Amino acid sequence: MPNDFLSFFLSWMSSPRRVGAIAPSGAALADLITREISTTTGPILELGPGTGAFTYKLLKRGVRPQDLTLIEYGSDFMKLLQMRFPGSRVLWMDAGRLATEHLYDGAPVGAVVSGLPLLNMSRRKVISILSGAFSYVRPGGAFYQFTYGMSCPVPRPVLDRLGLRAKLVDRALLNVPPAAVYRLTRRPQMKLIAGSLAPEPSAQVALEPTHPARDDSAAR
Repeated sequence: MPNDFLSFFLSWMSSPRRVGAIAPSGAALADLITREISTTTGPILELGPGTGAFTYKLLKRGVRPQDLTLIEYGSDFMKLLQMRFPGSRVLWMDAGRLATEHLYDGAPVGAVVSGLPLLNMSRRKVISILSGAFSYVRPGGAFYQFTYGMSCPVPRPVLDRLGLRAKLVDRALLNVPPAAVYRLTRRPQMKLIAGSLAPEPSAQVALEPTHPARDDSAAR
């Protein structure tokens, strides 16, 4: 949208650590972060949608508006999202409070799409966001996070603490600036079978990369 750059820039000027970018994400990044999402993935939880660049792409992927829950902390962005996506649930809240808000009955979410600037946040805040988000994610679901950095924005100690693993999906080199998308999933639970460790069948990750993925669980 023509005025989205101005909205992002003004929000960044007022709170650069919270917004994390001076411009909305481009089409290349929106394509990449939603690439593994389809009509059967929903419900979808989107964190920090801003002006809705990823949201538009999710709808084009076939996700139903009523299967989208948008969590936005910026009041100006929240009002804009309510106007642009009237069929979706738009909530004005801090993503760090996900675990306390009881957004769903059970854990039905197939994917979390995050535009949050995790690199600008404390480790404690990142843990709150991830643990809260994964409390709603069903087995086989994934958390998609983009970053402008060269490695996974979630440190290895945090991944280990939460029992998660991270894989690079791909890089959106045409985005300005270039960005990368990581897929976070639960690590398979291990159980003892005939004296040896084997993965728990119910914990197998259902989402497989469509692009040769590099394991960045050890990224720092």
